[in-house]
Amino acid sequence: MTENHVAGMEASAVSVLRRAVELDQSGRFQEALVCYQEGIQLLIDVLKVVKDESKRGHYREKIKGYMDRAEQVKAQVNHMKEDGKYHEQIRISEDATGYSYEVLFKPYISGALTEVWVQDPYIRHTHQLYNFLRFCEMLLKASCKVKKIHLLTSQDETDSSQQSSALAELRESLSSQGVALDLQYSSTIHDREIRFDNGWIIKIGRGLDYFKRAKGRFSVGYCDYDLRQCQETTVDIFHTKHTKTL
Repeated sequence: MTENHVAGMEASAVSVLRRAVELDQSGRFQEALVCYQEGIQLLIDVLKVVKDESKRGHYREKIKGYMDRAEQVKAQVNHMKEDGKYHEQIRISEDATGYSYEVLFKPYISGALTEVWVQDPYIRHTHQLYNFLRFCEMLLKASCKVKKIHLLTSQDETDSSQQSSALAELRESLSSQGVALDLQYSSTIHDREIRFDNGWIIKIGRGLDYFKRAKGRFSVGYCDYDLRQCQETTVDIFHTKHTKTL
């Protein structure tokens, strides 16, 4: 492995760990944990290929320091979860990027996750239906074994045929992946929230529809939501020992 390659790995580790510290200091502990774990693993990968003993000692010291802090954060999160007092808030600013569903939900997805409840009155129009599809795809790709997704939304009063056919197609497609889609409609719901059966509750002011329209079908961000500009919104994350169904 070349020195440039090692330097690149180290730079990646520094970047991720710097982000971990920023999240830690701002009280976004669950997100910080994910970054600490990724950054520590990158430093371990660097340690495996570095030959200079003085550098190896430096990396070992750094790894230990970050591991100690990660354990403290993990213990703090677990304590708050046990007390039912866990609450994080993320403010997404106007035109911000880097908030794809993978980024936003990854810290709260675990191997214990098997069932998801989505309450969002606006899964009706084409772009909103695609948002829900992308959310489902994110769950399928994540390190969990989701078996059932519940969707509670409102029916399109002007033309429900597109909404019905799109969700029917998605239900069939998810079924082929071993995931059941439970669909219910309500004309009175207004609140938006997503519940995981591992205890996490995520409330997004705009629901899943917090992305701006892409400037064109061949513009950056059309396919990759990490590069898509967002509308201003607030995300509140809670943890409860027992997740109730919607």
